[in-house]
Formats: sequence, C-alpha cells, structure tokens
Amino acid sequence: MELFASVPCSVSSQCSKLQERCSRKTGHTVLLQLQKDLLDYRGLGISVLELHHRSPEFAVVLDDTRAGLRELLKIPENYKILFLQCGASGQFSAIPFNFIGLKEARRADFVITGPWSAEAANEARKLGEVRVVHPEQTDYTIFPDPSKWHLSPDSSYLYYCANDSISGMEFHFIPDSKETVLISDMSSNFLSKPLDVCRFGVIFAAAQMNLGCAGVTVVLVREDLLESSLSRCPTVFDYKLQADGITSSPPCYRCPVDPKCRSRMNILFRVGGPDGSDCLEQTFVNKAAERGMISLKSHRSVGGICASLFNVTLEETQKLAEFMISFKKEHI
Repeated sequence: MELFASVPCSVSSQCSKLQERCSRKTGHTVLLQLQKDLLDYRGLGISVLELHHRSPEFAVVLDDTRAGLRELLKIPENYKILFLQCGASGQFSAIPFNFIGLKEARRADFVITGPWSAEAANEARKLGEVRVVHPEQTDYTIFPDPSKWHLSPDSSYLYYCANDSISGMEFHFIPDSKETVLISDMSSNFLSKPLDVCRFGVIFAAAQMNLGCAGVTVVLVREDLLESSLSRCPTVFDYKLQADGITSSPPCYRCPVDPKCRSRMNILFRVGGPDGSDCLEQTFVNKAAERGMISLKSHRSVGGICASLFNVTLEETQKLAEFMISFKKEHI
C-alpha cells in the first residue's frame, strides 16, 4: 500500500476494495472457469461463444459485467457503460462523430504524447478542426508542460491518451480541461489504479490490454453528452443508439418514478405498458411465486409491481432480473 500512501483516503479506500475484489478470483481461477464455459456454459450444453446476443443468458453476462465495472470504479449512475466493437481505432472515429459538434466551432483540443493520440487527432481532422494545445515535440520522451497548454474555450473537448503503449509515456495526473469536456483513451491502463470518473465526459478502453478479447471496447459516457452526435454519424458509431437499459426496452416494463429520485430499496414498475396490464401483472406475480419470489405485488393504492430489496442478496436480485428477461421474451 506504500504506492498509495500519498493519495486521498477516499481513493486509497477505493484501491483497497479493488484489490480485495481482484483477490477473490485470481487470473488462474478465471481462466479455468472460462475454459469450462467454452465447453458448456452453466449447464446449457453450448459454449459461451455460441450464446445468442439477445438471449436471456447473454443479457445476464452483460448485466454482471456492467455491475462489476460500476462497483470497481464507483461509476456514477449518470454514466452509460457500453461494450462496443471495432477496438480503440474505431473510437478514434466515433469520438469526433459524437462530440466534435458539442460547440458550434467544431473544434477539438488534443494533447499529443505518442502515436495513438496522433492517430486519433488525424481521424478528428476529417470532421472538424484539431488544435494541439502544446508546442510541437520532436520525440515522445517528455510530457509537454501543462502550464504552457493553450486550451480554446470554444473547443468541444480536450482529448488525451492516458498511457501510450508505443511511446511508453503515462499520465500520472488528470489534466485540467477547465470547462471543456475531457475525453481519454485508457486502453493501456484501464483498471490498473483508482479513477475519478466524474472528471471525464468520456473514457474508452480497448479490452485486449487489461479486460478481455481483442476487438471489444469499453466506453464510459456521461448521459448528457449522448444527444450531440453529428447527423451523418454512422449507426455503428452512434453512442446514443448503443446505450440501452430498462427505460429503453420495448413496452413491457415501465418505472413511473423519475430516474433522478428512484429508490434503491423499493423498485416500482408496471408490466405491459406505462399504465400496466392487470392480467399481465397478475401472471407476472404468479410465475414469480412459482420460482420462490413472493410479495412482489405493489401497494394497492399505486398498483403494479414492487421489488423490495430489504435483506435481499445479489444472487436473488440477479434471479429476479433473469426472470424478468425470460418473462418478457415469453409474454411480450
């Protein structure tokens, strides 16, 4: 823990929890479980690689992964967690398509500290103006002095690569982007240390470094930025279209409570549309009871379903989520 002796207590505590969680399953244990799942995933008789991407089983895999990331990095609820294709190079194009139009000037500020940030800047130039905020460097061996950076107030975002795997240079601080949205490529050091996600508008990381298979990319994006993509943004790069969850699902489940004030203990929702369907909700309650999930009927004054999480384990919560997915597939 000497490495973190000089950081704030909150960050040190976050690191301790990260270490504790990682110690529960060593890399060897994870690989053995993966080996088993490649042959027979949870007794289904098929490989995890054969799961349909819209199946209830795969939905659980995604939900578990999102929950794990949110817990490890304390990612706020107003950040979407996306799992996308095309690797980091795809995000070099996706970032300007989604965010260079945040301000009318269509300008982006860049800190260039290696080949990866230089390549990202070249992609951004195809859609707008790019300003390198520091004097030109002859090679990538020293960071440009932050006190000499010239940030433009009308730039849509400030972009930097947190760790360039080619130049061998890593930021040991988070740049001050002033009032500009901060965006970072963290492909090479994501999950290697605690992170104050709230300082960023967008973080992305190619998974083959610390997370998983090549080609997969994790993107953390603040929700208020999702409405800013250019009109000609390709569908595969449009973050808003990629973002999903219970509020964007077909009209099966609807929560009547505003997202800003929803209870974490009493989860209210209607089944069968905004106003619910008495018949469908009763079927939901009956089917849930057959699986050992009881007392889901909400108070008669409001109707619908209420999942109260008092003394409920994570496994029991996951069981309810799996049931909701299968019920929707069967009845809607």
